[in-house]
Amino acid sequence: MRIAVIGQSLFGQEVYKELRKDGHTIVGVFTIPDKDGKADPLATEAEKDGVPVFKFPRWRLKGQAIQEVVTQYKATGAELNVLPFCSQFIPMEVIDHPRHGSIIYHPSLLPRHRGASAINWTLIHGDKKGGFTVFWADDGLDTGPILLQRECDVEPNDTVNTIYKRFLFPEGVKGTVEAVRLIAEGKAPKITQPAEGATYECIQKKDNAKIDWNQSAEALHNWIRGNDKVPGAWAEVDGQKVTFYGSSLVDNETAVNGQPLEIPGASQPGIVTKSGLVLFGNDGKTLLVKNLQFEDGKMIAAAQYFRSGSSAAVELTEEEKTFAEQMRAVWESILSNVSQIEDSTDFFKSGAASMDVVRLVEEVKLRASSCQLQNEDVYMNTTFKDFIQMCVRKLRGEDDEEELVVDYVEKNINNMIIKMPHQLFINGEFVDAEGGKTYKTINPTDGTAICDVSLAQISDVDRAVAAAKEAFEEGEWGKMNPRDRGRLIYRLADLMEEHQEELATIEAIDSGAVYTLALKTHVGMSIQTFRYFAGWCDKIQGSTIPINQARPNRNLTFTKKEPMGVCAIVIPWNYPLMMLAWKTAACLAAGNTVVLKPAQVTPLTALKFAELAARAGLPKGVINILPGSGWIINIHDMKGNINLTQISNVKKVSLELGGKSPLIIFSDCEMDKAVRMGMSSVFFNKGENCIAAGRLFLEDSIHDLFVQKVVEEVKKMKIGDPLDRSTDHGPQNHKAHLDKLVEYCQTGVKEGATLVCGGRQVQRPGFFFEPTVFTDVQDHMYIAKEESFGPVMIISKFKSGEVDDVLRRANATEYGLASGVFTRDISKALYVSERLNAGTVFVNTYNKTDVAAPFGGFKQSGFGKDLGKANYQLKTKFFHL
Repeated sequence: MRIAVIGQSLFGQEVYKELRKDGHTIVGVFTIPDKDGKADPLATEAEKDGVPVFKFPRWRLKGQAIQEVVTQYKATGAELNVLPFCSQFIPMEVIDHPRHGSIIYHPSLLPRHRGASAINWTLIHGDKKGGFTVFWADDGLDTGPILLQRECDVEPNDTVNTIYKRFLFPEGVKGTVEAVRLIAEGKAPKITQPAEGATYECIQKKDNAKIDWNQSAEALHNWIRGNDKVPGAWAEVDGQKVTFYGSSLVDNETAVNGQPLEIPGASQPGIVTKSGLVLFGNDGKTLLVKNLQFEDGKMIAAAQYFRSGSSAAVELTEEEKTFAEQMRAVWESILSNVSQIEDSTDFFKSGAASMDVVRLVEEVKLRASSCQLQNEDVYMNTTFKDFIQMCVRKLRGEDDEEELVVDYVEKNINNMIIKMPHQLFINGEFVDAEGGKTYKTINPTDGTAICDVSLAQISDVDRAVAAAKEAFEEGEWGKMNPRDRGRLIYRLADLMEEHQEELATIEAIDSGAVYTLALKTHVGMSIQTFRYFAGWCDKIQGSTIPINQARPNRNLTFTKKEPMGVCAIVIPWNYPLMMLAWKTAACLAAGNTVVLKPAQVTPLTALKFAELAARAGLPKGVINILPGSGWIINIHDMKGNINLTQISNVKKVSLELGGKSPLIIFSDCEMDKAVRMGMSSVFFNKGENCIAAGRLFLEDSIHDLFVQKVVEEVKKMKIGDPLDRSTDHGPQNHKAHLDKLVEYCQTGVKEGATLVCGGRQVQRPGFFFEPTVFTDVQDHMYIAKEESFGPVMIISKFKSGEVDDVLRRANATEYGLASGVFTRDISKALYVSERLNAGTVFVNTYNKTDVAAPFGGFKQSGFGKDLGKANYQLKTKFFHL
């Protein structure tokens, strides 16, 4: 068809483009005159295509059509007028002229909300359903017959901007083009609008957008969001007109702490909090406003109300001065009507519109990808000087974020002052648990309390999940350039390295880990893990798949790897920080957010990690740490990935569980090395090691010599304070575990195994257990099948030459986390390693892990992999050659 497009804006531009794609001929575009030397987007697009463009300032004068204008319009020979978004009054002589008449897009479900402010009133009235109508124009105000309607849900916190972007714009373009298609096919209906339910509301302007405070919180919320961003709901505050933006309803059960702000006419003062300005309805319920704008156009975060204007200007480096000049050139290109951009030049007072804000944000990203701006940042920094200062602060990582408040527990220990957070970490803040619930975390070295730690409750989990969900869906983390995400994770690793002695000390007093081991492994490998996965952030990609009929039908099929969302992580107590790193680093690298529950008995390094993550600049809500009992996250109904050690009633999980790892030592081994590595396989980290060798199989000809050498070495081990650099063997993690070890060894003795040494609690304060060796352990015994998770070596014999039989016995376990073999015969090593049914096989070594090598078990030892690139069932082999 021959179509005249009458309208303006990006919406009009998109409709115009889609109509041309549909094969229609656009005989003329009728739009508004240029403003400040800038053409409307619809005009720009049409002029580029060589389509005639008419920019009439008006179509009527004193109620009569301007004949010169009408004549120019009629000369186009249009068969249909399409009015996608039109702010001008079009004469009926033009409306009725084409053979098919005229159709208009209207952003409401007619007959409800007739008039120019339909979207505003949809929200102001609290409608649960919104949508748009394409109708046939007549001489009434939005009263013509309906051609097509589409509806959508109105979200509780939708603004004019969000519902427009989410539905009314994209679906409205499609709907308008579909309406034209129906007309061309002769299938377009004309449904008379019903009289019932018809409403007409006035145009929302600044002078009638003043807030009436004598309403419920929900009504106030609807009024503010219904006027957000244009024209903006306002009220008198401190003698000046202040406009409110970014409203959301608030749970009244949450305590409100902050500084009161008197608002004339309000039922009670507002409260300026860290999250924004809390307002009260006449029903006592609350809403939260994020941003405020003053009469001079300056916008601030509501949380900064009492601090606005207090920041000192930063001195720019030479590199930052270069960036500033680049941005000055961008401002000059956008504000083409301004002869020179001064520090005092105001972006909006110089004629910039909302579309220019979008362009400015994108221009910044092109020149400094780590400076992730939101549109609100431009509205809050309208002069060139303020804009540059804001960008530079963001580039430096000091963009006026509120200071992290930490209520430390401090201790002078290990020749240093350690500072330990002890509260829950939710949405970027350390907070008390609901009801102030706490518990004591115990130092296993002497059995004394280290400090009181907040004990998470169900409501705290709700808050943490909501924060993580918002950070993923609405925040910058998932949308961040992957390289920028990698830089933040790398910065976190750097901070962990700066605090590695403090972290290792906290790990030692909270878990009993020997300090030197904690420094190298618990903390050292944690740092390596975050650095490794920081490098993966920009290397996560899908693949293009060749399919049938790809040609000549121009079909393309590809996969895309996407983050899952909120990941719940439950970590064990044996390697508190390292397990956190293994589980968390990959989640963050992929763009997920995290709710993590450390083991109840070892929460302190996780909380210190949360502090460092905040100081590294990770956005609020990305990481949430909830010390608590084992069930606290288990019972929560949430979507995403669950990565933990024990949980039920979920679907998508990754599990790294325990093991009863066999270590087979042949007579042709290098004896001294086998003894040394065999002891490490059992006693490393005082046996609290998931991949510990739970059972050693010794070829009978070397059994006695091997046991003799092990006992000699055990007697040399120093048991004591983990902070003592000469200590070999620290305390077990907690009292309950110590008691289970005693019971475990007593069971072994009762079953007839030979207790060679150990098997008892050390008689000293704390939770110390002697390194223990059992021999003559038969396959049916409890200690042959069940994991001790402590410093207990279980030894069984096998006869020379019976390789397949010892393999059968080694694999006769429900677990399959790790395994090992010692032999000088490479063929035998390969044969055995192929047949050991475990996720990791060590050959002539043990306890060898690396951040690049996948780690995880088979059978009841779990599924899924930590570390490395892989996340599927495979076997990792470590050879020492």
